[in-house]
Amino acid sequence: MLKGNLVVTNEEGLHTRPANRFVKEVRKFESQVVLKRNGKEAPGKSLVKLMKLGIVQGDEVTLICEGPDEKEAFEALTGLLQPEGAPQC
Repeated sequence: MLKGNLVVTNEEGLHTRPANRFVKEVRKFESQVVLKRNGKEAPGKSLVKLMKLGIVQGDEVTLICEGPDEKEAFEALTGLLQPEGAPQC
């Protein structure tokens, strides 16, 4: 299992379009993915549940990936939440 706390630097946070991109990316992997924020959690494959977390730029989230391709999933999803060149908060 890979688990890490990340500050979301993506300007859009995880609203409709970026959340949809996140879900599509999660579905490429076999690993189970969970995103947590403020004591609430959502499975990475559920667009509606992810959006209910209300993640915006600057929020700290916990990304958990568990499975055979967890490392690749963690790296890819971190890239969506913290795109290169984005300012770190």
